[in-house]
Amino acid sequence: MMLDRVSAVRVFVSDVARARDFYERTLGLALRGDALLFDTGTCTLIVEACDPDEEEGRALIGRFTAVSFDVSDIEAAFATLAGRGVRFDGPPETQAWGSRFAHFHDPDGNVLTLVQLP
Repeated sequence: MMLDRVSAVRVFVSDVARARDFYERTLGLALRGDALLFDTGTCTLIVEACDPDEEEGRALIGRFTAVSFDVSDIEAAFATLAGRGVRFDGPPETQAWGSRFAHFHDPDGNVLTLVQLP
């Protein structure tokens, strides 16, 4: 096939230092080098600064990202992250197709997802 795996996903933020602390310390992702490149095990998460005072920044910061993190125990991951102050939309929910997920927010309001597959 011409396409291989997804190599990277980008999330836009207004405050790089605050984002680094959240993604590295709160979520526990491994930072690669000095840039905000985080190793998720399957692809790289790129956290990129964007000016919230510009039109592009307003469009890119604080939105549903469609970035999902697989977890083997969603209840434990939810409890750990909530205990670290991560804001969730609600507790994990079971979907009709069997997956369980919970949406949470980074400091800029970007919506990320925990997902436990059946």
